Amino acid sequence: MAHSDIIYTPDPDADSISSDVAEYNGILVSTQIPVQADGSLELGDITTQCECTLQALKVALERAGSSMDRVLHLTIYLTDMADRAAFNEVYQRFFKKPWPVRAAVGVASLAFEGMRVEVTAMAAKG
Repeated sequence: MAHSDIIYTPDPDADSISSDVAEYNGILVSTQIPVQADGSLELGDITTQCECTLQALKVALERAGSSMDRVLHLTIYLTDMADRAAFNEVYQRFFKKPWPVRAAVGVASLAFEGMRVEVTAMAAKG
C-alpha cells in the first residue's frame, strides 16, 4: 500500500496501531456516523456501530475519489471510552500498516440518542 505522495512516520512503539505523522498532497475531510447502506441509523451494539461507521466512511471516500488506504488521520468520538477496544478490533479490519494518525475522544453524547461512535477523517485524494 505504498504511495509516493504519502509519507508515514511510524510510532516507535512496535505495538502501536497509529502512525505519529503523515505528510500528504491534498485532503478530503469526511464525518461519518453509524448508518446502514440504506441510510438508516444503526443503534445496535458497539461493534455493529463501528462496522457501519467505518463502512460509511469507506463509501464516502470512494465516492470522493479516495480510499481507506489513503486515510491520513481519524478522530474517533466515543460516548464510552471502554468501547475503544471494540473500535480498535473493527479498525484493524478496515486499516492496515502504515496506520493512519489518529485520536480517540470521549464525549458525553453524540447527535442521536444511542449513537456511540462517530469519526472524522482526512485522506489524500487520488
